[in-house]
Amino acid sequence: MGPVLKAIIPKSVFLFCCFAAAVCCNIAAGQTHKAVLHYTVSAPQASEHYFHIELNCAGWPAGTVAFKMPRWTPGYYQLMDYAKDVENLAATVTGGKAVAALRTSDNTWLVAAGKNTPFIISYDVKADKNFVANSYVDTSRGYIIPGAAFLYIDGHIKTPVSVTVKLNKGWAAIATGLDAVPGKINEFSAPDFDILYDCPILMGNLEVLPAFTVNGITHRFIAYRPGNFDRQQFIENLRKVVTAASGIIGDIPYKQYTFIGIGPGRGGIEHLNNTTVSFSGNELNSGEAMNRVMNFLAHEYFHNYNVKRIRPFELGPFDYDRSNRTNLLWVSEGLSVYYEYLSVKRAGLADMQTLFKNFEGSINAFENSPGRNYQSLVQASYETWSDGPFGTQRGTDAKTISYYDKGPAVGLIIDFTIRHATQNKKSLDDVMRLLYNHYYKKLQRGFTDAEFQQACEKVAGISLQKEFEYVYTAAPIDYNTYLAYAGLTTALQPAAGGKPARLTIELLPVAEGLQQQILKSWLGE
Repeated sequence: MGPVLKAIIPKSVFLFCCFAAAVCCNIAAGQTHKAVLHYTVSAPQASEHYFHIELNCAGWPAGTVAFKMPRWTPGYYQLMDYAKDVENLAATVTGGKAVAALRTSDNTWLVAAGKNTPFIISYDVKADKNFVANSYVDTSRGYIIPGAAFLYIDGHIKTPVSVTVKLNKGWAAIATGLDAVPGKINEFSAPDFDILYDCPILMGNLEVLPAFTVNGITHRFIAYRPGNFDRQQFIENLRKVVTAASGIIGDIPYKQYTFIGIGPGRGGIEHLNNTTVSFSGNELNSGEAMNRVMNFLAHEYFHNYNVKRIRPFELGPFDYDRSNRTNLLWVSEGLSVYYEYLSVKRAGLADMQTLFKNFEGSINAFENSPGRNYQSLVQASYETWSDGPFGTQRGTDAKTISYYDKGPAVGLIIDFTIRHATQNKKSLDDVMRLLYNHYYKKLQRGFTDAEFQQACEKVAGISLQKEFEYVYTAAPIDYNTYLAYAGLTTALQPAAGGKPARLTIELLPVAEGLQQQILKSWLGE
C-alpha cells in the first residue's frame, strides 16, 4: 500500500497503494449482485470554496436507498457533522428525469429511483475550512476528506467504490492513498468505504521531494507549496526517523508510504499508507524548529502502527454515524508521543538534553493542569468526543486533562519498570511488537483494556497493578521512583516571572551498572 501521485504532464508520477477493488458486493445474505458506485469530483466553483460531487449508482436491487454522510473521520475523534456542508442534493435517472431525494435526518437522504434502476445523485460540498480534518478548495488547490464528501449506502460500508477526479485548469497532479485504476485517467478505486475514508485526496500543483527507501520500501514527501528549506537535509532526516520508528516494530506493512503536505495550517491525520499533515518548510529556520517538525512527522508516521494496526478494540470496524468511544486513546495517542520523542533521538537527530526537554514539556503541561487531580487517563480517552483531545483547560476549575501530556509520562513509567524488572532484557518496545504480531497480524483485531495491561505484565514478568493506577486513577505520579531505574531524577524549578513551577529531568550524581545500562539502551546508544 502507498499513495498515488498522478501528474497530467510529461513524465507522470504514479504512487500505487492500498488494495485492488472488487466488482461484486453482497446485498443480502446468500445473494451477490453486481453493483456500481462511482463518484466524480470536480471544482467548477473553487473560488467560492465548493466541490461538486456526482454519484453514479447502478445495479442496486432496492427501490429506495438510504444514503448517509459520515459524522466524523478516522484519526480525528470529534463529531464533525460533515452533512451540514452538503447543498443542492438532487437525484435523476437516465434521461435526466428527477426522482425523489428526501432528507430524513441531519445526515441521511432517501432516494427512490426504483429497483435495479441506474440513477445519479449530485450535490455540492462547501469546503472553506483550512484544517486537516476538513475539506478545502480554492483556485490554487483542493483537499478532500472523503468522509466529508462521499455518501455511503446505509448498512453497506463494505461495498466497492471508485472515484474520478476532474482537475481544474492549471492543476497538475493528484496525491491520494487510493489505487489508480489501470487504463483510466485520474480514476481511483477502493475495496470498501473504510479504505475510501482512509485516503484523503490532494490536488493542485504539487511538489514531489526526492524519494528514499527503508528496507527496500519507497517513501515520499509530496506537498502543496512546501516553502523554502534545505530539501536534501530534510529528506535525510526523515529517512532516519522512519528507519528508527519502523525498527521499533521490526516490520513494514505497506508497499509504499507518502507524507502528504497540504500546506500551512493546523494538524495531521494518520492513515494506513500515508499521512496528511499541515506543513510549511519556511518554519525550518533553526535546530529547535527542525526537532519540532521531526517530532510531528514521527508521531504521524508511528500511527501507521499504533492506532491503524495496533488498535483499541473499539476503533474498528467503524460506525460513522456516532462517536466510537474507547478508554485507550492514551495508548494510541499518548504512546505515539512517547515514541515520537524516542524515534527522533534514536535517529540521531536529538541529543539527550533535547530528549529530556521534550519529556519535560509533556510532564509540566500535565502537572500544571488543574484537571490532574480529577480526571484519569481512561476518562480523558473516553470523553475526548466531548472534551476534545486536549481537554477543556479553561479556568482554574477545569477538571480535564490531555492524554497527549500524561500518556507519554505513563509510557515512560511502564517502560522503565519493564526494563528494571527484566534486567534490561525487555522494554515497552517488546510490548508494542507483541500487540502488533498477536492482535493485528494473528488475530486481526484490536485489543481491550485488560489485554493491554496483560501484554505489559507478560513482557515485564511481574504485576504492574501499581503502575496502572496512574492509568485508571488521578493519583499523583511518583516520577523519581521510576526515573531512578535509569539513573535519572527530577528537580523542581520554582515559579518565576509569572511562569509556573516546573520539573526538569536530570542525571543522578551516581548511577549503578543496571541504571547505566537502562539509560543507554533507552537512549538508543
